[in-house]
This record gives sequence, structure tokens and C-alpha cells, in this order.
Amino acid sequence: MKSSLILATTVKYIIPLLLIFSFFLLLRGHNEPGGGFAGGLVAAAAYALYAIANGVEEAEKFLSIEPLKLFSFGLLTALISALLPLLAGKPFMTGVWLDNKIPVIGKLGTPIIFDVGVYLLVLGVSTKIIFSLAQEEE
Repeated sequence: MKSSLILATTVKYIIPLLLIFSFFLLLRGHNEPGGGFAGGLVAAAAYALYAIANGVEEAEKFLSIEPLKLFSFGLLTALISALLPLLAGKPFMTGVWLDNKIPVIGKLGTPIIFDVGVYLLVLGVSTKIIFSLAQEEE
């Protein structure tokens, strides 16, 4: 069941902006407010809006990956970033940084990898909950 033509048309233009903003929140999160959790919630809100406008099946196709796989990969990424310092002889979850800076991102280290894991985890869990609730409603 589609909602209105206006909403369906508007969503096509809003979704890319929301996803870009969620990526922005992810990248600035290890230095300023934001991060994986806030970015993941904004991305999940974008997919929820898409589901409202076009239906859950279309939103699942648009996401193109099973939410539980996102959740699992995010959890694995966060765990790996927490374990990497142990290989360097440092305590669990200690920030380890590369010496070279990457354009736009800055210094790459375990905190940003952890944020990416949290982003994927929050996106996966949130979209699974949203899609499940929306399917029950239909």
C-alpha cells in the first residue's frame, strides 16, 4: 500500500540527503558529538521513511542487505576494533591510530572502526524492528 504521491516523490530527494547526513555524523563522531549511534539512527530513519512511502518490501529491496547481516557485521567490526590493541600489546579497547592522515577522514584508528561497527549495528537492529512492526501493521 502506497501512501501519497507527494510523499513518495519527496522521499526520493530526501533519502540521499539523510544518508549523507548520517555518514557525516559517523565521520565527525570520534572528535565531536555524533558518531556511530547517531548516524545509524539517522540512516534507519531514512529507511523507515522510505518504508512509509513505498512499503516494507520496497524498503527491504532498497536496503539491499538483510538487517540481521548488518547487525552481525557491525558487531564483528566493533569487536575487532576493540581487540586490535591487544595485538599491539595495549589494553582492550585502547585507541590505536595510524600515523598517516587520510583526506576528509583525518587519522584512521580503532575508534572510527568501532564507530563504523556501532553504525552498522544500530542500522541493522533499528531497520529490523521498523520493518517487523510495519509488516505486522500491513
